[in-house]
Amino acid sequence: QVQLVESGGGLAQAGDSLRLSCVASGRSFSSYVMGWFRQAPGKEREFVAYIGWSGDSTYYTDSVKGRFTISRDNAKNTVFLQVNSLKPEDTAVYYCGATSILGVREPKYYTYWGQGTQVTVSS
Repeated sequence: QVQLVESGGGLAQAGDSLRLSCVASGRSFSSYVMGWFRQAPGKEREFVAYIGWSGDSTYYTDSVKGRFTISRDNAKNTVFLQVNSLKPEDTAVYYCGATSILGVREPKYYTYWGQGTQVTVSS
């Protein structure tokens, strides 16, 4: 069992940066691939990025490439999402998820989820 808690969201203006964190408790954080997803009002949860077990494998959805950076610190059981050059269309609740499978971008493959952190970007 893994419990995930996100933080770091908030109100931002276009062009600002935020650093989202997701702290895991439970067992074997380093044995999970960690992903970030987001869900805007009225829309389905969408994939943002994932990072492999040791941090050497990352993947981003096209709309955030060059602006967002995912990283992890296994010693602190934490995964981060640095979000730069924010745009109003980045407004969403951001969730972290954990999976045992590398390379998956569909929410159904992620076993554990946090409660989410709201990011609101004004123009």
